[in-house]
Amino acid sequence: MKLLPISLLGSLLLASVPAQANPTHYVTTDTVCYKEVYKETYVPGTKHSRGYVTSRTEKVKVPCQSTRTQPVPAPTSRVDDNSCVEGSILGAIAGGGAGAAFSRGRGRAIGIPLGIVGGALIGCQIDGG
Repeated sequence: MKLLPISLLGSLLLASVPAQANPTHYVTTDTVCYKEVYKETYVPGTKHSRGYVTSRTEKVKVPCQSTRTQPVPAPTSRVDDNSCVEGSILGAIAGGGAGAAFSRGRGRAIGIPLGIVGGALIGCQIDGG
């Protein structure tokens, strides 16, 4: 018979553990950047042929404008991050006390655990959960 109150109390404590909300993911922007450079070369002439100019474009590595790591927030969704842990704990304590006060004899075996669970639920709602 003692297993029921212990399991109810254990499930109450495990249910009130908050989860991690809104983790941040990091994306590195280290990339290789290139720039096209226009070049001309003059080929001098001789007495018998004229000089001329050749042109070409070359791809040259250049430092990128922004190569730092920038935090990118995770996709936002409607998350209720209003925690009711404090209200659940205080409500469970008050509910357990009320269950002990209003029950008698063998009825305390079920009165106290029900008071704990009911108080935790009411305390969570009052705390804003």
